[in-house]
Amino acid sequence: MFLGEYNHTIDAKKRLSVPAKFRRELGKKAVLTRGLDQSLFLYPMNTWEMISRKLNELPTGQASTRGFVRLMLAGAEEVTIDALGRILVPEHLKLYAGIQQSVVVTGVHSRLEIWDEEVWYAYKQKVEKDADALAEQLGEIGAF
Repeated sequence: MFLGEYNHTIDAKKRLSVPAKFRRELGKKAVLTRGLDQSLFLYPMNTWEMISRKLNELPTGQASTRGFVRLMLAGAEEVTIDALGRILVPEHLKLYAGIQQSVVVTGVHSRLEIWDEEVWYAYKQKVEKDADALAEQLGEIGAF
């Protein structure tokens, strides 16, 4: 399980060092794709295979479903974790997430999320402000 929040930078060659704590569980290859809320998602291969199968099984009759599947699959890239624990972040994914140089890598159970540092702190501040209301909503459906 991936947990935690780590500050890192992307170097001039678009390489990002994956936090050492996550490397073993992530393995040698992973999939990097567009995430939600202007982030990138990094999945271990076995988790990605399960997710991509589920996405493939969604009906194509609704435009919103087709759009979401395209968002996740068309932008996905298989990445190799090098001997120093780095991955290459393709330019199109950097642009999607608005990533400059400073990033935050977060562990979110079955995936890692990669955020531009400023975007992450703005997002986190908003969610923290609304945490009590979110907990109430989750409590109403029995999830918290």
